[in-house]
Amino acid sequence: MQNKFEQLKIYLLDLGKQGVYLAFSGGIDSTLLLWLCKDLNVTAVTFNSVFQTEEEIAQTRKICKNYGVKQKIIEYYLLGNNVLKNNPQDRCYHCKKLFFSKLSELANGHNIIDGTNYDDLSVYRPGIKALKELGIISPFAKFGITKQEIRDYAKECGIDIFDKPSTPCLATRFPYGAELTPEKLRLVEHGEKILKDLGFRCCRLRLHNDIARIEIPQSDFTQFLSAKDDIINALKTSGITYITLDLEGFRSGSMDYVN
Repeated sequence: MQNKFEQLKIYLLDLGKQGVYLAFSGGIDSTLLLWLCKDLNVTAVTFNSVFQTEEEIAQTRKICKNYGVKQKIIEYYLLGNNVLKNNPQDRCYHCKKLFFSKLSELANGHNIIDGTNYDDLSVYRPGIKALKELGIISPFAKFGITKQEIRDYAKECGIDIFDKPSTPCLATRFPYGAELTPEKLRLVEHGEKILKDLGFRCCRLRLHNDIARIEIPQSDFTQFLSAKDDIINALKTSGITYITLDLEGFRSGSMDYVN
């Protein structure tokens, strides 16, 4: 693993000579990449839309400030785009194509990098097609660096969010084809905050019309049942009618496995 990261550092140092723009979401992948680039000529660029939570955007600002990296925020109202509003199965392709096109304009010919890792290449990630079309560089994928290796190395580097759960965009909480609205997205954001505030650090609230399907690790089921009255009251107060616990437990990208 160390050899991979030593090669990566040399590669990033070369990219940084001309200046590099990093698509920065605040997740562990892009955070480690930012940490590796913080002493280079790097600009962190964060995408802000209804698909991100206010907490996530605030976290990116905090991290960039702590690392002394300049940050730019690209804002766009994605639901003004009818394709994205209708949440097709290749939504991620259209979203990344839109945002990274805007980032390419901002970068004005400079290299652009993102935190796509090697594991992402073997699962359903339609957004990777957009990255390739726009010539975006994914250093972790290029050097065969996996998610677990990123977490392990981040821990070695003293990055305190090395074990942060993945936080994909809020649109992933809805079935493909479901119309997305600001109200629905904020409902999911609020619902997941309720769960996290009750101690469920790794969770998803998937919304199927008026039914909330909650995914947490099976190891947290006992804790969930002990807190079920608080969960039910809080979620119903927020506007959710039916509340269910998915017995299969937490599965990243579970909407992709629906037949």
